[in-house]
Parts: sequence; structure tokens; C-alpha cells
Amino acid sequence: MSDIFSRIEHSRTADEVVQQIESLILEGVLRTGDRLPGERELARQFDVSRPILRDALKALEGRGLLTTRPGGGTHVADVIGQLFTKPVTDLISTHRKAVTDYLEYRREIEAVAAEYAARRATPEDLALLDRIMARMDEAHRTGDFDDEAEIDVEFHHAVCECAHNIILLHTLRSCYRLLSEGVFQNRLLVFTVPGAREALLEQHRAIHTAIKAGDPIAARKAAMDHITYVERSMAEAERSGDWQRVSRLRLRQRSDAGDIEPTRKRS
Repeated sequence: MSDIFSRIEHSRTADEVVQQIESLILEGVLRTGDRLPGERELARQFDVSRPILRDALKALEGRGLLTTRPGGGTHVADVIGQLFTKPVTDLISTHRKAVTDYLEYRREIEAVAAEYAARRATPEDLALLDRIMARMDEAHRTGDFDDEAEIDVEFHHAVCECAHNIILLHTLRSCYRLLSEGVFQNRLLVFTVPGAREALLEQHRAIHTAIKAGDPIAARKAAMDHITYVERSMAEAERSGDWQRVSRLRLRQRSDAGDIEPTRKRS
């Protein structure tokens, strides 16, 4: 984080510092929980006095963008969670239709993000995507489902950052927050579908390849195909789980009632 803050060139006022930190939060450079450098170092990077810096940080904290932890420094506040209030989140988690609507929304909005990413991704963006894709390959190789699912979300975060659209960035971040908070408990069911892990990896590779190639049409299609597959696989996993539940209950009931016929001997 030592090189993301720029020297204040003109008036060197608290307002100038506030505006720069605001922009870094809005553009997604500074993310929820990120810790700012210490006061002395931050004042040096901005090239402002420490009283001016303190006024700026106090203003940002008063507006809910920064938070100070006793003995723990200054951090970026949780500004994403405010887009979905807890009552709404609770409703989403308890209504089955919300899962379908969530994926329908993601399919359309991520298609736009992937298309923009293919048009706008910088060499630095692509380098970050390359690193995430390499980690995804490794998680797949080791068979760590939880790690794979976590990197999956990180990959989609990076794609929306590559789109360089502030509204898309924060809208999708709020959507992904629902995943990280476990609102959709059944999302890991996808990994239980035979062949799903391999299919998901190839779908992420397709998105990655299209963005690197600067092909917005292919990137859009790959993103939509991915979410369509997730939706179909979740439904399949839920049906299979329900079939298994019913079969177990049937077996238990008939075993208790003594209704299981002995296996016939083959002639």
C-alpha cells in the first residue's frame, strides 16, 4: 500500500487528502478492512502536515468511510454491506426464489462486466487475473473445495475490477458479499455434481482467455454460459440430494416395519 497515495501538489489542505482517499475507495483500490499506513508515513506520502492529515482522517471517519481501532490503526470501513441491509439479507436467505433471481441477475450483470473487462483491462489487470487463475489451478489440483470456492469469488471480483466501472464494481461486490457471508448455503452443492469441478475450471479459463484476448463478445458469452451452468448444476445437486433423502427415509421406514423382502436367491 506504500505506493498508492500521491503527493498533494497544490493547496495541501485536508480536502485534497479527503478527495484522494475517497477516490481510492470508490475505484476499489482501497477495500473494506484495508489498513492505512501510520500517521507519520501517510503524512509523508501526501506531503502534508500531520494536523492536516488528522483533520482529513477525522472527516472520513465521521462520514463512515474509515474506522479507527484502538491500538490497531485506521482501516477502510465496511461500506459494501450497507447496500443490502440485514433484514433484506435475511429475507433472501430464507426464500428459495431469491437464489434463482440472484443467479439471473448475476448472469446479466457479469456478462456486462466481462465484456467491459475485455475492452478495458490493463496489463496490470491481466497480471492480477493470471495470478488468480494460477491459484485456482492449484486449488483444483489439491482438491480443496473451500479454497476453490473462495478463489472463485475472488476471480469474479477481479473481473469486475477489470471492467473499470465504479457502479458495476460496487454492485457486484455487494452481490458477492452474499456468498462470502454464507447467505446461499447451498452454493457448495455445485462441487458435488459429477464433473462440475472440471467444468467450472474450464469456464473460468474461458472467461480469462477471452478477456486476455480482448474479445468482448467471447467474454460476454463465457460469463453467461458460466452462470447458466451454475444455475443448472445447483438445481441438479438439490434434486439428487432430495432423492437421496427420500430414499433413506423410505429404507428406514420399511426396515422398521419389517417390510424389506429378503434377497431372492439366483437360480
